[in-house]
Amino acid sequence: QVQLVESGGGLVQAGGSLRLSCAASGRDLFLYTMAWFRQALGKDLEFVAAIGWSGGGTYYEESVEDRFTISRDNAKNTVYLQMNSLKPEDTAVYYCAANRGIYGSRDQTQFGSWGQGTQVTVSS
Repeated sequence: QVQLVESGGGLVQAGGSLRLSCAASGRDLFLYTMAWFRQALGKDLEFVAAIGWSGGGTYYEESVEDRFTISRDNAKNTVYLQMNSLKPEDTAVYYCAANRGIYGSRDQTQFGSWGQGTQVTVSS
C-alpha cells in the first residue's frame, strides 16, 4: 500500500482556480494508478480523474475533462489536480486514491489506498 496526503483545498469564487496536491509515499509507486475522487454533501463518491504513474496516461470524468488537469511529478512523488473554471457544483471533499496495476478503472472499490480528503468550496 501507499500513504497519501492531500493539500490545496479552499474557498474560491466561481470561475476561479485551485490546485490540489497529493503526496505519496511507499514502495513501487511506478506500479500504481493515481486518482482523484470527490464527494459532495449528501451525494455518492464520484470519480474525477486518474493518471498512470509510470506512463503518465490520463483519463477524466466527462464533466471536468475540459477544465481539470491531472499530472504527476515523479521526483516529488506528488500528483496534482489543476482545477480551472470552477463551478459551484464542483464543491466537494476531494480524495486522492491509488490502485496497484489497474489503469483505466473508475471503480472506487478497486482503489485500496486513500488520503484523508481536502475540502473545495466554490461560491457563486
